[in-house]
Amino acid sequence: MSEEKTAAFRELCKLTGQAVSRYRMIGEGDRILVGLSGGKDSFMLLHALHALRRKAPVRFDLIAATFDPGFPEFNVAGIADYCRRQGWEHRVVKLDIAGILAEKRYEGTPCVLCSRLRRGKLYGLAAAEGCGKLALGQHFDDIAASFLMSLFRGQGLSTMGPNVAAKAKEGIRIIRPFVLAPESLIVRCREERELPQAGKCRYEAELADGDRAYFRGLVDELAERIPNLRSQMLRSLGNIQPGYLLDPAYLKPGAPD
Repeated sequence: MSEEKTAAFRELCKLTGQAVSRYRMIGEGDRILVGLSGGKDSFMLLHALHALRRKAPVRFDLIAATFDPGFPEFNVAGIADYCRRQGWEHRVVKLDIAGILAEKRYEGTPCVLCSRLRRGKLYGLAAAEGCGKLALGQHFDDIAASFLMSLFRGQGLSTMGPNVAAKAKEGIRIIRPFVLAPESLIVRCREERELPQAGKCRYEAELADGDRAYFRGLVDELAERIPNLRSQMLRSLGNIQPGYLLDPAYLKPGAPD
């Protein structure tokens, strides 16, 4: 099956290209490390970026990177084999997550530490490979849920930025080319392909009970009442009006009450 022949994949590539252009994610000569977790989002991100690279007016390189948590049930071999068959450069970084969590006594709340360790390993690999950018597969549903999490947890009006400097690693930027794409479109694209199963996270129960899963569900619930919710949220997140919020730093003389 040719990628370009599917309407869903064409739409995904169009939204990816729009995001890359709008947020200036990729420039001439960039080397980009693409996080490949083995889930649908990261696999489809690689497919979309490789399709974009063939038509882009600038030259850039892609390297896929998979974080191996050391769980026997994690199918790192299947992921690596898929990359070989696609002709993708692929690296694996390993870490004994279960052992570290036990040592640090984080078994009850594993996700925060695991996320920090995983991101740190990817930053290190990006630097070693000469990659100035790390591409992650978060889509608009993730962006919307993160915004609600930040809002309701008192962490400010923020979300996952489409092109931001990595806080923990100087010289590396995080880009999210799926920032305009809804998850439903990625699911449709995934259904058109035979992707390898990475295996479920050992701490899936903790993930299901966490804030992110709750707010993702809340977005779905709100969309039942407001059918165009995602497009309206996308419009609002791109139309910031700081003078009409409560941050005193943005007060303007003569602003209306």
